[in-house]
Amino acid sequence: MAKYLMLKHYRGGPEPMPNARAPMQEWTPEEISAHIAFMDHVADVLRERGEYVDSQALSPQGAFVRFDGEGRPPVTDGPFAETKDLIAGWMLIDVESVERAHEAAAFLSSAPGPGGEPLQEWIEVRPFLEQPPTVAD
Repeated sequence: MAKYLMLKHYRGGPEPMPNARAPMQEWTPEEISAHIAFMDHVADVLRERGEYVDSQALSPQGAFVRFDGEGRPPVTDGPFAETKDLIAGWMLIDVESVERAHEAAAFLSSAPGPGGEPLQEWIEVRPFLEQPPTVAD
């Protein structure tokens, strides 16, 4: 088994989303409820298969913080590396192969949006680093 992080990108990806829709803040309450119910359904299916680990939605708020000397952590509201605008949430799975991770991501990408149509949103699939990189002399 290998762990993969599936990142939900509502406005990003290698090319425009084939079924681009209005931002979620413009959806009806019923459309939002249907979308969230589908996300719960995906988690349930993955749980039944023993592949679900965790998932979370992300708040649009955030800050960059870095070490800038003792007692002085500078904080800024940006510029963010697009994640503040693009990544709405994530799901962590533990599956047998990268092919299975891609199948799960495609299922997640079929979540309904406005009018109940599949969003076909881009899902970024990233494996967890199992071994630290080795440095050759």
